[in-house]
Amino acid sequence: MTPKRWARRAVTRNAIRRQIYALGGALAPALPPAAHVVRLRAAFDRSRFPSASSAALKAAVRAELQQLFARAARGSGAAAGAKARPSVEKGA
Repeated sequence: MTPKRWARRAVTRNAIRRQIYALGGALAPALPPAAHVVRLRAAFDRSRFPSASSAALKAAVRAELQQLFARAARGSGAAAGAKARPSVEKGA
């Protein structure tokens, strides 16, 4: 999800979506079979990324997506870690 409050221009939001689709498709075999939602949570400032097709914007988006997809491939972080951790019962 790419809300307008974080990426003002439609061309920027569309460029971010294209990066999500491209990287998600490439990494799909490594991801668990599930519906994955990618939500934009920080602004892409127009002064820092003046063009939606700039290499800087593409690199920033791709780097963040690679981190997110790597975390998803590991098993969704803390929730999976809590399930995988064996329970220890204290004997009476």
